[in-house]
Amino acid sequence: MAFDRLLEKVIRWEPTTVGAAKNALVFTSHKAWLIVRPMTKVLDIKFYYDEPIDSALLFKVQEFGGKYAHQIRINNETELTKDVFELLRLGFNQSLK
Repeated sequence: MAFDRLLEKVIRWEPTTVGAAKNALVFTSHKAWLIVRPMTKVLDIKFYYDEPIDSALLFKVQEFGGKYAHQIRINNETELTKDVFELLRLGFNQSLK
């Protein structure tokens, strides 16, 4: 259910396409900006931004190729709050640059 809610919201952000990779779905606009991996008990969501973001919602932040990969782990759809979508929107907007 969490993935369905995520997809329903993010697919509306134009331009967005979704492709399959091994064990993940990759969302792209002008470049890949979101990677979603369904795991056994959580949904692992990774987005990229040009600087580290400080947020209690983030599971992990790692430097990756001059950008920063930000990971969020969701246990259920109720954890997909407005604040989570605001973080994801930062990654989407970054991908349009």
